[in-house]
Amino acid sequence: MHRIARALLAAASFTVLAASAQQPAAEVSIARLDCGTGNNDQRRFTDTFAYNNPSVPFTFSCYVIRHGDDYMVWDTGFAPGSNPNAPQVSLVDQMARLNVKPEQVKYVGISHFHADHTGQLGSLPGATLLIGALEWAALTAASPMAGANVGGFRHWLTGGGKVEPQSADKDVFGDGSVVILRAPGHTPGHQALLVRLKDKGPVILSGDLVHFRENYENAGVPGFNFDRAQTLATIDRVKQIEKNLKAKLIIQHDPRDIPLLAAFPAWTK
Repeated sequence: MHRIARALLAAASFTVLAASAQQPAAEVSIARLDCGTGNNDQRRFTDTFAYNNPSVPFTFSCYVIRHGDDYMVWDTGFAPGSNPNAPQVSLVDQMARLNVKPEQVKYVGISHFHADHTGQLGSLPGATLLIGALEWAALTAASPMAGANVGGFRHWLTGGGKVEPQSADKDVFGDGSVVILRAPGHTPGHQALLVRLKDKGPVILSGDLVHFRENYENAGVPGFNFDRAQTLATIDRVKQIEKNLKAKLIIQHDPRDIPLLAAFPAWTK
């Protein structure tokens, strides 16, 4: 009897999962926010002396993803006034132009723990933090990893907000429309984000998987990356995803990729 009951329970569970998988995904759209801009020495971003340009345009991008009535923010950029590259208008003020309030943000996904991606985290205290498990371990270690913006995570480190450390890919809303991709290399628990848009098609937000098109096209690795082999493996994986899904990688630091999404404050669907 117990064996039959277990079989029936398993069959019922499969039926529920199958029905759930067939549910239509909510409408998804994305907006890019300006989270800083400046110039950088491209020579820093290769360990094979591939580039010789000492000053190229460099941008810092944040994104709001709208999933039905839910919202997610991906990366939060520099805090205004924190340095010469920081944005003039805060994340919250830009979100207001999209008619999104901080308390409406359900999730804040972080590609990695550097300050140019986490400087305005504190403005979203009610959001569940989605961060790579190894990033979280590096932040909570007795001696946090060098380069980690520990201060930016203080609200979550002190128990003020909910944290979900990710050790693998995560289907954020459960319908395959927004998926965090495990993408180690730049840092131990680095992540990228796949967003499936109805009209635009699938896009992948790079985090710091690569910093310029040249890195992506030629598998370039900065000398300051955490792990060279992991970086190359992740670049290869994302290229395969891009090919199989007919997706488009959007490199967050490359200003040439800004026009791939609608100009703020418009949403891309």
